[in-house]
Amino acid sequence: MTWQERIVLDPAILTGKPTIKGTRIAVEFVVDLLARGWRTDDILREYDHLKSEDVQACLAYASEVLQSERVYPTPG
Repeated sequence: MTWQERIVLDPAILTGKPTIKGTRIAVEFVVDLLARGWRTDDILREYDHLKSEDVQACLAYASEVLQSERVYPTPG
């Protein structure tokens, strides 16, 4: 599975933020829940229309975005 199978960017949904396909749940929301200590089981219990693969896809998407980020030092 790749994140592209489960994550979409549609300008008509949440102004184009990446969301889980077929929902209005943003990737950043899921990642934030995980950062706050929620477990995948907690998310799936609260949002029972999601699957564990959706949560994994959110993490894979976030990982890829962070890996592509470039930092350029500025002269100090």
